[in-house]
Amino acid sequence: MSFANVILDREAPTVAQRRAIAKAITLLESTRDDHRKQADELLTALLPHTGKSFRLGISGVPGVGKSTFIETLGLFLIDKGHRVAVLTIDPSSTVSGGSILGDKTRMEKLSVHERAYIRPSPSSGTLGGVAEKTREAMLVCEAAGYDIVIVETVGVGQSETAVAGMTDMFVLLQLPNAGDDLQAIKKGVMELADLVVINKADIDKDAATRAQAQITSALRLFGHHGNPAHAQAMQAAHAVPGSPEAEIRFWQPRVMQLSALLGTGVDAFWTAVTEFKSLQSANGRLTMRREKQALAWMWERIDAGLKHAFRHHPHVRELLPQTIAAVTGGTLPASTAARNLLAAQDHHTPI
Repeated sequence: MSFANVILDREAPTVAQRRAIAKAITLLESTRDDHRKQADELLTALLPHTGKSFRLGISGVPGVGKSTFIETLGLFLIDKGHRVAVLTIDPSSTVSGGSILGDKTRMEKLSVHERAYIRPSPSSGTLGGVAEKTREAMLVCEAAGYDIVIVETVGVGQSETAVAGMTDMFVLLQLPNAGDDLQAIKKGVMELADLVVINKADIDKDAATRAQAQITSALRLFGHHGNPAHAQAMQAAHAVPGSPEAEIRFWQPRVMQLSALLGTGVDAFWTAVTEFKSLQSANGRLTMRREKQALAWMWERIDAGLKHAFRHHPHVRELLPQTIAAVTGGTLPASTAARNLLAAQDHHTPI
């Protein structure tokens, strides 16, 4: 692949490397079979040069200030010598199928910085709003030498679960006073967060403090009920002093306030992230997390491939129109229809 060498060349001109990264991700996002083969060859060539970055997932409801926070954080990290890649996922319209892809325009300073790369992608109907090829795009950015990869999601539905399943650390942004202080708990995503950040804390400091206290209590509650990390931390706390178990430390999810617009609290945020990375690397949980994610990615791709092969099987395509008509017309149970189509793929006689 001609642009693979440009991606791997850390000394390549920034413009040339950024163009090569863009071409690579576009190739990965293509649905053409010939492009898929080229993409697989590209990933195989890049894979030995990946895995050295820290993958940070960021999510939150619309209006919480994700773009402002990411730009402020990105510029902060660049000042510290890092190279930052940002993969933003925009929701695709269920009517037109298009996306605005406006996150890049909201990060005016970061988007033009030579040590940053921002790639907006449409969700294209993928469950949770996380683009299907986001994991592969992360690998391309890592191979190009970006040591911090940030994934920003839509922040609705299943997106939090999806991004938590592909990053090293999942950060949930909350508003200080959104009418329902525990809205994230209702969505069932609070227990996924490694760190909860109350942004725009400067707007209403009292509300931000109340929200921090309430969410902290909620996180403790989650910790006492089925959180493996909390259970292991408690075992370590009650272990015999000086024993190996007592020396192992585990990360406990926490809540903090900051103002991305004013830039206050960003240094404390990165200190917490650095502590998380250090602890999870030392106790082996970061490695375990990536291993589980790699296997989950493999099975996800298998599921998608099987579904694609099923839909394009000639016997299935021949039987599908009349089957759909029978199901929608109420003359054939959906379960029976599914078995008939699966049997058609295996060349069995339909029921």
